[in-house]
Amino acid sequence: MTVNTNERGAVATEFAVVMAVILLSFFALAIYGGRVVQAENDVQSAAHEAARAASLQGTPAGAVAAAQQVVAANLERSGVACGPGPTVGVDTSRFGPGGQVTVTVTCSASFGDVGSLGVADAQAFTASATEVIDTYRSGS
Repeated sequence: MTVNTNERGAVATEFAVVMAVILLSFFALAIYGGRVVQAENDVQSAAHEAARAASLQGTPAGAVAAAQQVVAANLERSGVACGPGPTVGVDTSRFGPGGQVTVTVTCSASFGDVGSLGVADAQAFTASATEVIDTYRSGS
């Protein structure tokens, strides 16, 4: 059996190239997964903070305005880019002392920078939070 000396080390080189591609793909998917989890947590946090801010307002209109402002500031601070902007729904049907306010936030977060992995360019995240309004506060 004769060995062609021109092909020595070819298997090791091919293995190194294949392993590099596999490792890069693994790291890229790990980064994508981390970004998805982070975006989901940021939207949930924005909903909770907005519900709390809304529950501290004196009027339903004030609650809606406060919730929208808190969601926008929270998502901007955390770096989540929501498509055309986050959608903020505020349920004030039980607004008043001892009642509650519910805030629902929907955000279509962009993942276009990791789109070359074959994953979706954007993903929608929705979170809701409810806060009880203090029973002993003055009525509106």
